[in-house]
Parts: sequence; structure tokens; C-alpha cells
Amino acid sequence: MVTPSYPTSSNAQDTALIVADTIKNITDTTVVADSTMLSDTTRNHLKETQGQDTVIMEDDSGLETMVTIVANDSSWNEVSKNILHLYNGAKVKYQDFELAADYIRLDRNTNQLFASGVTDHNGKYIGRPVVIFPGESPKSVDSLVYDYKSREGNTYGIMTEEDGAYIQARVVRKNLYDELSLQKGMYSTCNLPYPHTHFGIQFTKGLLAKNHIVVGPAFLVVENIPLKFIAIPFGFFPKNNKRSSGLLFPSFGEDAARGFSMRDMGWYLAFSDYWDSEIRGSLYSKGAWEASVRTNYLVNYKYSGGFNVRYSSTPTGVEGTESYGRSKDFNVTWNHTQRQEANPGTSFSASVNFATRSYFQNTGFNMQNTMEDLTRNNMSSSIAYGKVFADGKVNFTANMSHRQDMTSGQVDLELPSFSLNVSTFNPFDSKDRVGDQKWYQRITVGYSLQGRNSISTYDTLLFKKEALNNFTNGFQHNIPISLSLNAFKYFQFNTSVNYTERWYLQSVRKRLANEINGYTPTRDTVSGFERAYDYSMSAGLSTKVYGMYPKMGKVEAIRHVITPSVNLNYRPDFSDPRYGFYRDFINDNGVVERYSIFEGGIFGGPGAGKSMGIGFSVDNNIEAKVRNNNDTTGNEAFRKVKILQGLTFSGNYNFMADSLKLSNISFSGRTSLFKEKINLNFNGTFDPYAFNPETGQKINRFAIQDGNLARLTNFGLSFDYSLNPNANKSRNDNLDSLRNQMPNMTAEQANALARISTDPNAFVDFNIPWNLNGSFSMNYNKSWDRDERRMKNNVTATVNINGDFNVTPKWKVQFNTGYDLRQKALSLTRFSIYRDLHCWDLSVGWTPFGQYKSYNITIRAKASILQDLKLTKRESHYTYR
Repeated sequence: MVTPSYPTSSNAQDTALIVADTIKNITDTTVVADSTMLSDTTRNHLKETQGQDTVIMEDDSGLETMVTIVANDSSWNEVSKNILHLYNGAKVKYQDFELAADYIRLDRNTNQLFASGVTDHNGKYIGRPVVIFPGESPKSVDSLVYDYKSREGNTYGIMTEEDGAYIQARVVRKNLYDELSLQKGMYSTCNLPYPHTHFGIQFTKGLLAKNHIVVGPAFLVVENIPLKFIAIPFGFFPKNNKRSSGLLFPSFGEDAARGFSMRDMGWYLAFSDYWDSEIRGSLYSKGAWEASVRTNYLVNYKYSGGFNVRYSSTPTGVEGTESYGRSKDFNVTWNHTQRQEANPGTSFSASVNFATRSYFQNTGFNMQNTMEDLTRNNMSSSIAYGKVFADGKVNFTANMSHRQDMTSGQVDLELPSFSLNVSTFNPFDSKDRVGDQKWYQRITVGYSLQGRNSISTYDTLLFKKEALNNFTNGFQHNIPISLSLNAFKYFQFNTSVNYTERWYLQSVRKRLANEINGYTPTRDTVSGFERAYDYSMSAGLSTKVYGMYPKMGKVEAIRHVITPSVNLNYRPDFSDPRYGFYRDFINDNGVVERYSIFEGGIFGGPGAGKSMGIGFSVDNNIEAKVRNNNDTTGNEAFRKVKILQGLTFSGNYNFMADSLKLSNISFSGRTSLFKEKINLNFNGTFDPYAFNPETGQKINRFAIQDGNLARLTNFGLSFDYSLNPNANKSRNDNLDSLRNQMPNMTAEQANALARISTDPNAFVDFNIPWNLNGSFSMNYNKSWDRDERRMKNNVTATVNINGDFNVTPKWKVQFNTGYDLRQKALSLTRFSIYRDLHCWDLSVGWTPFGQYKSYNITIRAKASILQDLKLTKRESHYTYR
């Protein structure tokens, strides 16, 4: 007969059994006194046996039944009393009842089993009984008395797991009808020995059914504080190790514009392990309301994603006046991720986010809106499909995308766009070539095809029938031919010819229309296939110049790398009538005007005017080699310090232009400071020409002729810093570790991970005591003020700060704010407080001023997936610890 294997304290957590000293929190290690238990000294003088034995007994029908008994240490049979004692790792199996403990007493006169642990030489109570009642999961108890004939008994100091629900009680009595009597018990979905939050049960009778547990009166206990005013007359608790449908509790707060609120109350629908839904609603005391439906889906090893549709209705104006009305807004999101191994060579992904321009303004902070949502100026979406052919040499992609300006309401749609790209190849090279390539064998050729169908309109007109007539479409072919050679040992020579051809199904014609008030310029759209092409040629030369500066103190050396390049380019004048791409018409002023028949085309048209010029650029990179005083091994005696990671100047000179031949000079640069704690970026533009002080227009006269080297027309400077850069590394490492475990996750776990992976910056790490991030942005530009008739300097400067810190290991405060240095005003500011309750979430959010002034308090049970992944749901993100 096979003896079952029982969990011990070392694997109790895996079987959801909490043993050892932890049960003492609620049970005080209640053990029923047993006068028959013998001390170690007494047992030494008795005849004992070891190993496994079998006892033959009669059941209720008179049939004989075997009882299997095991004792690792010893067993003692009191023949006169018909009582059997088992010690140290004792086990008893009778039909479908199993029991393991360090001490078991079997009384064959009364048909009773008594089991308990023992106290070791350190005074620690060990070897608690683990019992399996018929049809139930294992339970860890302090002690028990059980009648194996009537199948009734008492357990003392029990903690049991019933398909994801944890029940603890000082005394539990169960009868033949599965009725329970509990004394000083608790019910929780948390697997901690003493959960932060649970339902307390003083004394009650209950029913243990197949799919649920029913008990008498119960009250909520949070952090050991009984909230008896939050009580229920009876408890109905589901027994289900799968997700189950149920109520989603709301959060409460106050909004400056909409009044007191009850937010995000709803119902959770667990359709299967592969998809679920949430239906939520919010009510406000001033008449606003919101509703949302979120659906998540997952197919293991293939794909996962989710939809979210939200609708809001907000009162506007003054009630009782003509200005009163309602703003009806919506937001639609969809995300989809396909795993690479699901279909090698094929990819499909979606990230859709579309909303009416006033949606976030009217809904403010809530469970699903982030600070980025409330401050964003634009939104974008993309649905992409990709396929690789011919061993990776041909790549096809198709996209649908949308861009939306939240201020003006302008919407740009691509429905759809596609591209076909062929990898560059060497047409004159041979697979059987021996030796180095000859110069002509280095020639490379590529090919790409693009197709687009797009519209640019406003959100108020988007769904009107007229919008369908405003789509523009076309195709573009591109063939680049290039050659790269080493010249004169130190130079890199590059030459290329680029051919582009565009296909359109419509073109433009301009004319003067004879109307009542006279002739009016008119632009007609003509249907029919039109073909346009252009080509250009270029040749360039580049090199690298190295400079070294001598040793200075701890600086061993400084290296300066200069990368100059020049490029000669040529393009014909495609407005020449022989190409047929441009036409002339006489405007209403009687002046002949030349226009492109591809004006407004989605890929544009060939350019007008011959162009031949020189492009030039100079890039600078400066690094220092510094002695590392912290090195004690000699393996890293020096470290590299990046002083300037890139300082680039570029421009162009067009020989064929009749004036203003030199373009603006652009510059940009970047570097890192203080061991990469601060990242600095800057860019700007110099205009080499002077301007007319009366009109502000550039004139064909260099600024240096007036004593100025050039005019700085715009400049931008930004830097960001992190005083705890390891925070991001810890966060990313945690996510990478979770992604590696994804194949072994449940559908719910994988769905949650897919959602949080889309925004890894939306995390708070409880293991990092504090974290502070900030950024500074400054922009300067010159513009002509027509009223004051002078050049005006425009400057904007903002500072943003965000961070978090642990008040205690379980309490964290997060903040996000900014300051406009020019307006001298704070930007959107938000404070949040989070409490990790292990199996519950507690969060408090507060916006102290501004348009979104509000506060809200949320407490909700945490799903088991979030416990397993160490995640805490917060107002609009997830946090982990």
C-alpha cells in the first residue's frame, strides 16, 4: 500500500498551508490536553516498534477495513486498553481519511483519533497535524479529535485553504452533514498567517458546500482594527480556484467641478480563462456620470490584448439658462501583442487611443486617466501587420494610424498605408568570387514601394459622409543606387543616384472661373492616372581627424574626434515644360503663375528649379581618460568620461539659386554629467543673412557685413536628471524577470503583465527607499512683431519634478509637479499615497489646485495575480514591490 506524502513546514507555502509558529497569532496554539501522551522518559521503558503496520478493523457494514499506520520514531500498543500510540512523523490512513502528525493516538474502543504536535527541547511546538478529510484539501491544525466511524470531530487552531479562500479558527467542529461550528474565526483571500484585512467571525454555524461557504454574521477587520459597523448578517463566500464574476467596489472622493463622487463601481465578468470584462460606472453629485466597458483576452503562447470603451456626460453652463447643456465625450483604446514564436516571420500589433478633444478635460483624474493623459497635446494610434519573405530579403508592412491634436481637434488618418522593401544587394558581385571586391562589385541597389490613403480633417467632421470624399492616395517607388569606396587611405568616398516615381489617381488643374463678381481663381481635381518621377545625384567625402591633449592631473588624456564631411548634390529643374509636371495659368491679377499638377499629392511632386549645391557638416566628440581612484584590483585603473557626445554643425550652399544661396546653419549637441545622472541636449539655428528692419524679411546681405557673425534665430536646451538612476534599472530587471516566466503563467497573470509592460515608467518600487527625477526645458526664438515693427525675443522655460519616497516599508508617497519660470505659476500638481496591504490596495490621491482639483480614496481587494507578481493597483497605474 502506498503511503501518501504530506507537506512539511518547508513546503507549506506551496500547498497553501501555514504551519509552525505563525498560527499562534489567532489560535494561541490551542492544544487539547491528552492524559495519555507520554514523556520521552516514560517511552524509553516501553516496548516499541518502528516502521509501517496494518490494523484490521470493521466498518459500519461489518466488513473489514484496513488502517495503514506509520511511525518514523516508534509506536506503542497498549493492548489492555486497545489504544495505539504513534510518535514522530506518524501517519494514519483509513479509507479516504488521512492524517499526519508527530503524535497520534488511535483508540479502537471509542473509534477516535487524537493528533497533536510536540514541544521540542527549545520549547517550540513542532509537528502539527496535517489532515485530509474526505473530498477536501489538506488542513494544518494545532490538534484534533476525530471519530472515524461517525466522521465527526473537532479541530483546534486550524488554518485551511479552500480553493483560494483561507479560513482560520480557534475551534471548528464538523458533523456528518458538512455543517461547521466556528469559534473566533476569520475568512480572507490572503495567504498570510494573519492577513491585513479579513472578515472576522466570533461564533457561528456554517455550511461547507461544493462551490461556496456560508457562515453567520461577520464583520470587516483592517490592520487588526475591527470595523463592526461594516458587518454582514451572513457571509456567502465562493470556493473557486478560477476567476469568478463579482462586484467591483468603488472609490470615493470630491471633484472641484463635478462635486462628490462614487467612482468606478461595477461588475467583473469572468467568461473563461482566456477572456474577461469589466463594466464600470461613476456618479457625481453635480449631475455628471461616466460608463466604461473593458475586455481583456489572451491565447497562451500566441497573443494577448484588450479593448476599453469609455463614455462620459458632463453638464456645462449654468442650469436654467440657455448656456446649459451637456458635453458628451468618449475614449476608445485597444492594445494587442503577438508573441514572436506564435507565427515566425509574421507580426501583428495594435495600440489604439482615440478620444474627443474634451474627454480628458471633463473626466479628470480617475482610475484609468493618468497625468500624461490630462496634459497631453496630441494622441496617436497604430495597427501594424508585417510579413518577411525570401529568407528575410523582402519585408512587407501594412499600417493603419491616426494622429490627433487635442487643442485644435485636427485628425490625420492613414487608412491604410503599406510598404514593400527589398534589402540592398550587389548586382555585379558573384557568389563564386575569390579575393576582394572590385570597385564595380561594391555597387548596391535597393527598392522600396509605399502606398498611402489618408485624410486630414477635424473630429467634429470625421464621421460625416462628406469626409469620405476628402481622402488622398498614391503610390511611390524608390530605387537607390550607391557606391562606397576608400579614397587616399584616410577618406571615405560615397556616391549615389536616387530615382523616385509617384503614381496618382487624380491631379490638379487651375483656371479662372467666370462668375457674377468677375473672374475667380479655381482649383479643380481631375480623376485619372498620372505618373511623376524625379532623380538626383550626389557624391560625398568624409574623414576623421583625431586630436590628443596632454595629461592634466587625474586626467590621463583627452581625445577630440572631428568628423567633417562634404556632399555635392544635383537635381534638374522638373518644372520645365518638357516633363509635363507643371502648368501655367493667369491669375486674377493678370500674372502668369506656374503650378504643379501634383499639388497637394500625398507624396508631393517633383521639385521646381534646378539645384546644385554643396552640403557640409562637422561633428565633434570629446572624451577624457581619468584615473580611477576607487580601483584596487588594477583591472580598471582608468575610466572614460564623455565630455561631449556630439556637437554637430551643418548647412548647404546652392550654386543655382538666384539669391540667399547659403542655408541656415543648424547645430545640435548632447552630453551626460555627474556619472550620467544628468542628460543634457541642446539645438539651435544661425541665420547668416541680415534682415530688413522695416519688414523683418531676410535680405541678400550677410550679417557679417554688418558686424555680426550670424543671427541666432532659435535655441533649445533641455536636461533631465535622476538622483537614483538604479531605480529604473531595478524596475526593468523586475519586468524582464517576469516576462521570462510568462510561459508558465495563468491567463490572468499573462494579461496583467501584458498591460503593465506597455508602460514600465508607471511603477513604484517599494524596495527603493526614494527616487527623485526632474527635467528642465527652455526654448528661445526670434519673430517679427508687426505691431511694434521689431524683432521680438520669445522665451519659454519650465521645470518638472516627480518622485516618491517610503515613509515606512509599506507606505509610499508619490508626487508630480512643475513650474513655469516665465508665467511664474505651478503646473498640474498631484500627490498620491499608497499602502501595501498585501492582498488589498489602499490609495489616496490629491490634486490641491487647478482645473482638476480633487481628491479620492480607494480600497479594494487585490487579485491573486497581483499578489503573485508583487503588484499593487494604484489610481491609474500598477506598482510593484
